[in-house]
Amino acid sequence: MASGALRSVVVVGASLAGLRAAETLRREGYDGGLVVVGAEPHPPYDRPPLSKQLLWGDYDEERIAFRHPEAYGELGIELVTGVAATSLDLAGRAVALADGRRLGYDGLVVATGAAGRTPPAWRRRGVHELRTLDDALAIREAFGRQPRLAVVGGGFIGCEVAAAGRRAGLEVTLVEALPAPLHAVLGERLAALVAALHRDEGVELRLGVGVAGIEGGSELGGIRLEDGSFVEADLAVVGVGVRPATDWLVGSGLGLDDGVVCDDRCLAADGVVAAGDVASWWNPLYGQQMRLEHWT
Repeated sequence: MASGALRSVVVVGASLAGLRAAETLRREGYDGGLVVVGAEPHPPYDRPPLSKQLLWGDYDEERIAFRHPEAYGELGIELVTGVAATSLDLAGRAVALADGRRLGYDGLVVATGAAGRTPPAWRRRGVHELRTLDDALAIREAFGRQPRLAVVGGGFIGCEVAAAGRRAGLEVTLVEALPAPLHAVLGERLAALVAALHRDEGVELRLGVGVAGIEGGSELGGIRLEDGSFVEADLAVVGVGVRPATDWLVGSGLGLDDGVVCDDRCLAADGVVAAGDVASWWNPLYGQQMRLEHWT
């Protein structure tokens, strides 16, 4: 997708990957139309602090913004926030938005990231994911009510939320189906050290057992585990992994298989590239298709 041949570029996903794509186009001399579309109502922001400094209350929304609002105008970027892309017309080179608009393009960057895997049956008041700024702000507000916190999933997000809950003085239970938090990432010995650290900090660990269901009506009542035990909780944060955010691309003609299927240059189709969590790209170094959910 050579920038010199383009007169209009649409970036779907006001994410780190989407913003960097737009910045790179300008830096390399592209001077045509450039629209960045984001489903969230916020300009692009840094996500790692959501489960740490922002959840602790050390950072505010301005601290995690990648750029000041006026910077987008200075770069000639039209930033469209709070509007999701709903479909892609690959042959007609156009993206349909939830507000009825249709954005034509010469070049398209798909950077819609990933969505959480919380089962629909678990969703009710008091049950949260931590994927967005609004998620983090809602959880932080709930912390102020001193709830009993249950964390489902012992990955990075789960461990960080559990630690933040203890920092806020909450009673915290972490539920993980594997033998220890971060077991799949760190292996047995290091994961055991992570488990010991959480116990030392006062986190109750329920390990090697899955969740049978979330109990309660419209509000959270607690969590029933597969061994029959029950975790009392007023607030639950679920971190059981993510899936690529490609629902809006179903039927578009793009290859979809654990993300947007790309070649070794992240090219998904003529005039279409993918970047970030949503991209499944061919890595010639390893000789395999890869999708990475981190950038550092």
